[in-house]
Amino acid sequence: MDAIGADTTQQAPISRLLTDIAARCPNEEVSLGELAELLGDRGFGILILLLCLPAFLPGVASVFGLPILILGIQMGLGLRRPKLPGFVARQKFKRSHILHLAETSTRWLARVEGFVRPRPGAFVGTMGDRAVGWLTAYAAIMIILPGPGTNGPPTFGTMIMALGVVESDNRTVGIGIAATIAGNLFATGVLIAVGWLGVEAFRWLF
Repeated sequence: MDAIGADTTQQAPISRLLTDIAARCPNEEVSLGELAELLGDRGFGILILLLCLPAFLPGVASVFGLPILILGIQMGLGLRRPKLPGFVARQKFKRSHILHLAETSTRWLARVEGFVRPRPGAFVGTMGDRAVGWLTAYAAIMIILPGPGTNGPPTFGTMIMALGVVESDNRTVGIGIAATIAGNLFATGVLIAVGWLGVEAFRWLF
């Protein structure tokens, strides 16, 4: 698989970059490790963004939550490029699914990118990346744990953060941080309430 040039990886808008990556997948299947290699320094943001799309779906969210958790922890620890463990890097997706995902995401990303542009600030520095990482890890735990309606809010906020990280947009990252905190708090509250109701139901029955 040919690597994407440094200039393309660093400067291409997300929508065009995703289409380029999908077109450069020659095999019927592509692994997460191959995607991470292609994405280079933008790997964290784009991989998290792509993994968050299916994380909205009930029943399969936990499958995608684990890679998001690993990426979030690595960002929180200050790594500059993803280093996926073997069992995660070997996870493969069909090329047709990658192309479909790229086409689908490109349509709405192309519109969103009109409002997102590089803006300097504290949220796109080292400490901002670490904050995004740990919030992403927290959101991934909420995605993995089963709960009614707990996937969407943390996932939505995480996608906004990831978009801001890829485009180095301080404002978008800040909005994403606020949305992720709110989503994580909502999901945590729901899980606590479900747990409390479960304990009370158990006491009532026995």
